[in-house]
Amino acid sequence: MAKSKSKKIKEVRIPSGIEGLDKLIEGGFQKNSTNLVVGDSGSGKTIFAVQFLVEGLKKGESCLYVTFEEKKEEFFLNMADFNWDLEEYEKKKKFFFLEYSPEKVRNMIEEGGGEIENIILKHKISRIVIDSITSFALLFEDELQKREFALALFDIIRKWDCTSLLTLEENPLHRKGGASTSIQFEADSIILIYFVRRKGERKRFLEILKMRGTKHSTAIHSLEITEKGFVVGEKVSDLVLGYVDRSI
Repeated sequence: MAKSKSKKIKEVRIPSGIEGLDKLIEGGFQKNSTNLVVGDSGSGKTIFAVQFLVEGLKKGESCLYVTFEEKKEEFFLNMADFNWDLEEYEKKKKFFFLEYSPEKVRNMIEEGGGEIENIILKHKISRIVIDSITSFALLFEDELQKREFALALFDIIRKWDCTSLLTLEENPLHRKGGASTSIQFEADSIILIYFVRRKGERKRFLEILKMRGTKHSTAIHSLEITEKGFVVGEKVSDLVLGYVDRSI
């Protein structure tokens, strides 16, 4: 009788493009996972998300950026500060910028994909960013509707077979309930960016709250924005976190 051997299937990892992060998450995000970056205003969520897309563009992938607040011209100028020539990638039909309204997203869900899905299928998009999903909740007054919306959104994203990164504007030290809770529960990973006052100036820190199927760092790490984008540094002590909590 032949012996059966159970082998663990090696999961494909997608490099994040964030210097210092991949070594904390077993090499990158799981392929086709849906990942959430949570941070307060000014924390750098958009830079973090675009850096993830730029990594894909450098590897020849096609990427989609969906925004509800950014204007394309200003967006291109801001990202050029990091030497990310997204306009050039757009001309090559590798980078796609889609300015959407929350109402259009609701229509997309009702239609089962809409314009976003057409772009993804036509251009074989492998990485997608939605920046940000915070305004979605404002479309609904009823908490049940908010939760149903969040579930429907994630169902659609998963059927696209893209590695996705969604941003959520929220103070990670004071996370809320309602739609935010549903979104965070459905996400495959949650990365928190703390932007707090320390010794008279604002500092950034990163924490991987969860990442399914991944032995990730449970420490809080320093985080800096350089001329090349975000860099994750060494872990910080619990004393620093205690100080951070009191400074909010």
